[in-house]
Amino acid sequence: MRGIVIIPTYNEKENIEILIREILSLNLSLDILVIDDNSPDGTGQILRNLKSKIGQLQVIHRDQKSGLASAYLKGFHYALAQGYDYIFQMDADLSHQPKFLPLLWEKLQENDLVIGSRYIEGGGIVGWPWYRLFLSRFASFYARTILGVSIHDFTGGFNGYKREVLAKIDFDKIISQGYAFLLELKYKAVKKGFKAKEIPIVFIERRQGKSKISKRIIWEAAINCWRLKQD
Repeated sequence: MRGIVIIPTYNEKENIEILIREILSLNLSLDILVIDDNSPDGTGQILRNLKSKIGQLQVIHRDQKSGLASAYLKGFHYALAQGYDYIFQMDADLSHQPKFLPLLWEKLQENDLVIGSRYIEGGGIVGWPWYRLFLSRFASFYARTILGVSIHDFTGGFNGYKREVLAKIDFDKIISQGYAFLLELKYKAVKKGFKAKEIPIVFIERRQGKSKISKRIIWEAAINCWRLKQD
């Protein structure tokens, strides 16, 4: 089985090389695709240098910041076209620890979607203030209640999909642009009858750089739950 991990980047010069090397150290049959949205901090140049040395690394450089959803959709099209069996998502800021990738890989053998969950037994978050933790937990509770799908961590971005799942989702009908995309993708996969499994992960607040979360992103997720429910 061939796998690929897709990592969108924007201003992650302090983190991206560390992350790539940690993933490679796992010795999985796993390639890496980084999609950089013309980061002004020099992330793109770091990636160019790494790509010349690392055969498992592919990089897509985009002209402008176009959003999380469009970055992942670009990556999904690439992964499906190249015939990868397992397709993973993770953040570039080291909040998602690569050490959990082998377990995601293992559980994907018997499931269609594996979710790295902060909100089941054994999972957790390190370094968040109480109000951000409350907001994140409430967002997943809100989505679970409205959509009627028993997923505890709807908003988490550390996930693995079998290619069959993504091949069945009509990307042209995706309505989300930001982090709500992560929620929408899980919901559409489960609604199509695919089997989802949550495994516990520990999420660590970014060490370097700035969070991309904004009020607009939060409102998009809240509104899109109702729009998805009506589909």
